[in-house]
Amino acid sequence: MAAKTLYTVVVADDEDELREAVCTMIPWQDHGFCLVGSASNGLDALQLVEKHGPDLLLTDIRMPFISGIELARQVREVRPATNIAFLSGYDDFQYAKQAIQYNIISYMLKPLTMEGLGAELRNIRQKIDAQYAMFRQTAPRTGGPDQRAAMLLPLVLDDYAELEGEAQAEAYARQCGLLRDGEDRPCYTVMVSTLLDEGGGNRTEPSFVASVDRLAAKYLRSVSFFSSGKVISVLLGNPSDFDEYLHILADEIPQMAERVLGCRCRIGVSRPARALTALHQAYREAMEVLRQGDRTEGGAQFISDLAPAVKGGNLLCQRALEVLDQHYMEADLSLVSLSGMLDVSPNHLSACIKKYTGETFINILIRKRMEAARELLSTSSLRVQEISQRCGYTDQHYFSYCFKKYCGESPNAMRRRLDQEKAGEGV
Repeated sequence: MAAKTLYTVVVADDEDELREAVCTMIPWQDHGFCLVGSASNGLDALQLVEKHGPDLLLTDIRMPFISGIELARQVREVRPATNIAFLSGYDDFQYAKQAIQYNIISYMLKPLTMEGLGAELRNIRQKIDAQYAMFRQTAPRTGGPDQRAAMLLPLVLDDYAELEGEAQAEAYARQCGLLRDGEDRPCYTVMVSTLLDEGGGNRTEPSFVASVDRLAAKYLRSVSFFSSGKVISVLLGNPSDFDEYLHILADEIPQMAERVLGCRCRIGVSRPARALTALHQAYREAMEVLRQGDRTEGGAQFISDLAPAVKGGNLLCQRALEVLDQHYMEADLSLVSLSGMLDVSPNHLSACIKKYTGETFINILIRKRMEAARELLSTSSLRVQEISQRCGYTDQHYFSYCFKKYCGESPNAMRRRLDQEKAGEGV
């Protein structure tokens, strides 16, 4: 019998003794896991998740700089396929349950025994096994398309659907359960997903419909169906739903396809449409993304990513770095907010930055802030707290930690050294 695949795991806890005990005393492989990194705070944990893309993050809920819940939210932004297990004190348990939307697979109460942790890791292993088995299932759904898919298929694929009128389309949609009632007026987005083999050929099977639909249901209302070698999904939600969740879903599907199926997944996403009769145009937009995008690479692209030329390739990366230079001092600057300034999807921007710099957005942002801080320390008399705020940090301790990690010495130590060097030059 072939050996089972080991699931990768990152451990994060600010209690050094506990973290070391968990990392060294747990027989990870016996439980089906491979430890790929450990961190003492949320920032380092997030960087490890970006670097390794682990199957599991095991984290304390009370962490320096970035709380466990905030860490879970940020992990979902960059690696939605990663499951998260919380280590939680009793008083934090209800607080921890607020994060259920962030792919939380387990809550464990402290104090922990190694036996108890081992037993829970076995449970987590079984849950991930089940997740991945559901994603890779090869049996097509029985019974053909449901009523909602049957109603949507001509609206999406056929141009003539506009002739029937929005009122009639909405009446059909309510009859088949797509719309809840007469007050239900969502926006619609069409997403087209295809799986590719190593040579770039299409290997999408009808069974992939269920995999896409299951992931989409975590974030948005959706109906998916198979047509001509692709999975077509109609996603329903209000504009704020799409702003918050669409780019996460469009990342999670390719991440799961690569991890579970071992193949690339390309996704094209349309603009939001206000009417059912606009679904055909939205479908054409999603297909245009697939036609124009790089067919050798997996991942998601949105119609807004295609034009003008500055939205593609190295030009986009250069523009992103210029805008980052102008806004790095804003504490709430993120990949999502930066992509909004550039009018492209976070998915596309992240891929461009990684491709043309070899680094992640968060690493580039930290480096820019640290270089600016070093310049202010050496050329101004500003207090460290003021420098911290000018470089986008509301927590001076967080700033000092990042600075020491990046520069090898604390801000105060650097300033003393620079002052001593200047005094020596004046002698």
